[in-house]
Amino acid sequence: MKNQKILRNTQGFTLIEMSIVLIVIGLILGAVSIGKDLQRNAVYQKISQSFIQGWALAYQNHFDRVNLVVADNPLAPTLMVNSNTGEICGLPLQSAMDVAGVEMPPGRAEGSEDKYVYLDTNGNPQQIEVCFDNIPWSVDGLTAGTYMLRNKNVMVIKGITPDLARLLDNSVDGIADARFGKFRESQYANNTASTQRLWSKTNTQNFTNANINQDESQVAIMTAYYLMPE
Repeated sequence: MKNQKILRNTQGFTLIEMSIVLIVIGLILGAVSIGKDLQRNAVYQKISQSFIQGWALAYQNHFDRVNLVVADNPLAPTLMVNSNTGEICGLPLQSAMDVAGVEMPPGRAEGSEDKYVYLDTNGNPQQIEVCFDNIPWSVDGLTAGTYMLRNKNVMVIKGITPDLARLLDNSVDGIADARFGKFRESQYANNTASTQRLWSKTNTQNFTNANINQDESQVAIMTAYYLMPE
């Protein structure tokens, strides 16, 4: 009788018990995955609201303070960023803001306010860099359905992953369209065709744009233009 009791106590898990354990493990893994997505979305929203919109506000504050767009010639104003001589980034951009007494978003660190570090969907570090430029921009033409180019001041946003690009586009325009609206992929900003465009890359591509996005790969990045007010 005693041996029978010992035998019963040493029996393994039943199929039902093992199934319950597997279900619990699956729920835990699912919760962890959802938690990562929620955390990433929170970071992306912070990038959108605090960093990108923070720089858009800094640009506007610069104009309000000195009645000039960033790095324009005060002796012969052109209303074009950097007098249409190329983009302004890094220390020259920070200096222009400091001279005008404009507070910049916190960014990566003191002296790197124009940069922001975040993790892509594979958990690898990526860095956004903000510049400003004056570029040819597609606008409505003289007749319906036609488009022409006109120089516009834009924020240049480098180093954004495809999923972040779509979120920012949707936040600005209400729809993720790389060709139309105030937020465009750099290669489509001067496109005068009437066809909508998808963002050219997806998170299935790695940093070298190959469709081999392994867990250890950095996700592909793009450059976007954000139209600034006139």
